[in-house]
Amino acid sequence: MAFPLDVLQSTRKSFKRILEKLSLEALNKIPKGFSNNIIWNIGHIVVTEQLLAYRLSGLPTMVSDELIEKYKKGTKPEGSVSQEEVNLIKGLLETTIEKTAKDYQKDAFKNFNEYTVSTTGNTLINIDDSLEFILFHEGMHLGYVLSMLKLVK
Repeated sequence: MAFPLDVLQSTRKSFKRILEKLSLEALNKIPKGFSNNIIWNIGHIVVTEQLLAYRLSGLPTMVSDELIEKYKKGTKPEGSVSQEEVNLIKGLLETTIEKTAKDYQKDAFKNFNEYTVSTTGNTLINIDDSLEFILFHEGMHLGYVLSMLKLVK
């Protein structure tokens, strides 16, 4: 398995533990100084991984178009998320990255469309570049979430 996928599986477990220990109210709270909340950050990393691995490879995503529209880059929370949606996102944390790892081993991402990310200006030219950026992106959002934890309890 590619190292970024191994680390992503560990990072996803950290996000899952956070979802399991916080109340629905805490997950939905937007702390002062932030433009989003913990559940948005976690939904966003799930959606972004799917877009940067699967969509850029011309493959179907494991997440719905509705979820993509709600959590893609440039969005923000538009109301409280239900416990049902939290449970959906919690499940997707594991299933999406497990499938990505299996598909990577099967060389499913060979038809990759180059994409320049707005965060850093770097151009992703293949799935390996994409996985490295996804790892950076999820680490950045884990940092946001850890900062928010102190403010929502």
